Amino acid sequence: MDFFDVVSVQEAINRLMEAFKEYEFKAEEVSILEATNRILAEDIYSHIDVPEFNRSTVDGYAIKSKDSQGASESVPSLFNILGEVRMGEAAEKEIKSGETMYVPTGGMIPQGADGMVMVEYTEKLDEENLMVYKPIAFNENIILKGDDIRKGERALKRGKRLTPESIGVLAALGISRVKVYKKPKFYIISTGDEIIDLDEELELGKIRDINSYTLYSAIVKLGGEITGKAIVKDDYELLRQQVEKGLDISDIVLISGGSSVGARDYTARVIDSFEGRGVFVHGISIKPGKPTILGEGKGKLIVGLPGHPVSSIIVFGAIIEEFIYKKMEVHNHKLKTKAIMDFNFPSSPGQQTYQMVKLEERDGKTYASPSFGKSGMITLLSNSDGYIIIKPHEEGIYKGEEREVYLL
Repeated sequence: MDFFDVVSVQEAINRLMEAFKEYEFKAEEVSILEATNRILAEDIYSHIDVPEFNRSTVDGYAIKSKDSQGASESVPSLFNILGEVRMGEAAEKEIKSGETMYVPTGGMIPQGADGMVMVEYTEKLDEENLMVYKPIAFNENIILKGDDIRKGERALKRGKRLTPESIGVLAALGISRVKVYKKPKFYIISTGDEIIDLDEELELGKIRDINSYTLYSAIVKLGGEITGKAIVKDDYELLRQQVEKGLDISDIVLISGGSSVGARDYTARVIDSFEGRGVFVHGISIKPGKPTILGEGKGKLIVGLPGHPVSSIIVFGAIIEEFIYKKMEVHNHKLKTKAIMDFNFPSSPGQQTYQMVKLEERDGKTYASPSFGKSGMITLLSNSDGYIIIKPHEEGIYKGEEREVYLL
């Protein structure tokens, strides 16, 4: 593999998917109380109708809707009260023309009734007679059996991230345990003689380890798990030992730094030293993040990320997140919004450019302005709300055009 034989972002993803086409993230069964933010590993089909009976959406009286036509405050419709439906109990009586029963919100609609009059539009003459002052339409104020979910219908699709609303659907179906993908396991390695950890004394020429902490947070946000992290000096054997440790206890090993061409950059050599196909991408036409390495060792993914924090996070989102979500069949996973560009910006020919932007609301519209800075500046990320993608074939972006902004 020649250094910096760059490929497009899409080609890099294609090679990654091909290299790991047989690889599968395993599933596990968990309680729905532990399933929030996990990725569903199976389609969920309903074995019941939801609701299982016609239910009232208001407090009021169940009637035949046609009996209320023409009702008004001056000329009300008169009904015979048969009783009431209690919550949690079946409605045992059948409504005939001119008859009614009181039904609370969520209560079962009696047979024969096809509408609910809100209690505000009624008045009891006595315990047996009711006046209705407003006409209602057919099935008004009623949720019909199966309106929410029909028996046999797919209620939740495999690959869905389970939200509180999704957990509510599972509870409605009586499902207490569900299959989700196991959290992808990552091992993070930061490389470089100059890198020190947070608890070490900062000396002139040294740099605090930023990448492993930003990547740690990105992995947690993704829904992954970190099995360990380490700082390694520029030493081939030390790096290989850490990569081997990571391969044994994780799904993906991330090596931050050491991906560019240089006498002391050992990442590619280390990846090629393990059993497997070794490096299959060394260089991606992405800005920032060109010196990215993708490889395989012992059947696991090894990624050499650029040392600059912004480049590292951009590549993580553009490549690694895409890989994981494609394998788990997750769709529409990126949060995005539309914004009007508040600036002109040229592109880098042949490269897919990720331009950081800030968002601002003005006169009811959302505008995006550029966040400028070098990829080694971590504040470029913290001061930005998202980014836009400029495709390789585009000449740039123009002030006034509307673009999609991917939110951080």
